Amino acid sequence: MPYGPLLSALGHKIRAVREARGDSMQEAAERAGWSRRFLVDAEAGRANPSLGKLSDLAEALGIELAELCDLPRASRPQRFALVGLRGAGKSTLGRALASSLEVPFSELDPWIERSAGMPISEIFELEGSAGYRRHEASALEAWLGHHGTGVLAVPGGIVQSPTYDRLLRSCRTIWLRARPEDHLERVRAQGDTRPMQGRPDALERLRTILRERESAYARCDHVVKTSGRSINTCLAELLSAALSTQPSG
Repeated sequence: MPYGPLLSALGHKIRAVREARGDSMQEAAERAGWSRRFLVDAEAGRANPSLGKLSDLAEALGIELAELCDLPRASRPQRFALVGLRGAGKSTLGRALASSLEVPFSELDPWIERSAGMPISEIFELEGSAGYRRHEASALEAWLGHHGTGVLAVPGGIVQSPTYDRLLRSCRTIWLRARPEDHLERVRAQGDTRPMQGRPDALERLRTILRERESAYARCDHVVKTSGRSINTCLAELLSAALSTQPSG
């Protein structure tokens, strides 16, 4: 069986524990008796450390070997959908998760535009929200038809559409949860002003949207909080959720 996803999960866990301790790679490697290069490869999922090496590393990191090796059994990759508001980290973490699992990454928006033959802004202008929802449903079916495995980032509002039930049945769903302030700041950093443009109450509006959608987002199989956490820490938790056999909710 392929061990790539399992080694990636191990690598991200090693990095998360090391960073949580505040250790540099050089410090952790020296205490474990590893070379820095081997630790780099292990954290990247390119190395397959022996049990003895893992035992030395666990001691160096101050945790039990069983805790370091407490990883989900790797199985055949499935379809995973990342859910949440714009700025949750769906694109960044989705690409990283897909790379670790060695499966394709997609965003549903381009599939919606292909279904409609026009940009999303024009869909709303010409066909309204009902037309957009039809193309959204068609796009999801098209993606599912082309991907037996993969990671899909979906629009935040899909949870208010009948298409959401189809998504929940066909994919392992993961809600990327963040504070409203982080959603706003991340979108601003990306140069996307749509949630703020002409709206001095943008932050309060985001809080309202999150409250309105919280129960729907909570229907996802897993929740990963992204506020105040590094990409690597979030990715380690995402991998654990993706490779687990049971929902966390």
